[in-house]
Amino acid sequence: MRQGMRRAGMALMLVVAFLAPQQNGFAKTAAEIDTKVDTSLEKFQNQVYGAKDIMAKAEGVLVFPRVYKGGIGIGAEYGEGALRVGGKTVDYYNTVSGSIGFQLGGQAKTVYIFFMEDAALANFRQSHGWKVGVDGSIALISVGADGSIDTMKTNEPIVGFILGQKGLMYNLTLEGSKFTKLKR
Repeated sequence: MRQGMRRAGMALMLVVAFLAPQQNGFAKTAAEIDTKVDTSLEKFQNQVYGAKDIMAKAEGVLVFPRVYKGGIGIGAEYGEGALRVGGKTVDYYNTVSGSIGFQLGGQAKTVYIFFMEDAALANFRQSHGWKVGVDGSIALISVGADGSIDTMKTNEPIVGFILGQKGLMYNLTLEGSKFTKLKR
C-alpha cells in the first residue's frame, strides 16, 4: 500500500512538472498564443456546421488551442489561451485542473468557450480565477456525425466545445477546470 502511494505521488510530481507554467507565469508569448487561436478558430469553423452563427452571436470567446492532460492514477491538465471580444484579443488565460481515479496516458484537446450573454462575460472577466461548476457552468455542445450542432443548448449563457486532434472528443467535461488571467 505504501509503495502504491509513493508511485502515485511520483506520478503526480511528474505530471505537475510537465504541465506547470514557466516561472514568469506566461510560458508562451502573446503572438504565439494569438497565432494558435487564429488557427483553432479556423479549424472550428471548418469542422462544425453552424460555427459561424455561434461566433457571430457570442459576446466573447475564450480559446485554448492546446490543453494537455496526462496522468497515472492522478491526472492534471494545463493550457494557455486568449479571450477575444469583437474579434480582438483582450486578455490571456491559463486553464488548470486535476483529477484522481483510474487513468493512464495523455491527450491534447482544443477548448472553445463562448459567452453568449454580456452578463456572463462580465462575470468571467471580473473574477480572479473562475472555476467551472463553482463560479458558473458551461453547457458542452455535442456535434452530430454530419458536423451539425445541438442548437437547443446554444441558448445557455456559456457554451463550450472540445475538439481533439482527430475531431470532436466525446465524454469529456470541463467540471473543476479553473481559468486564471495571465499577467503580461
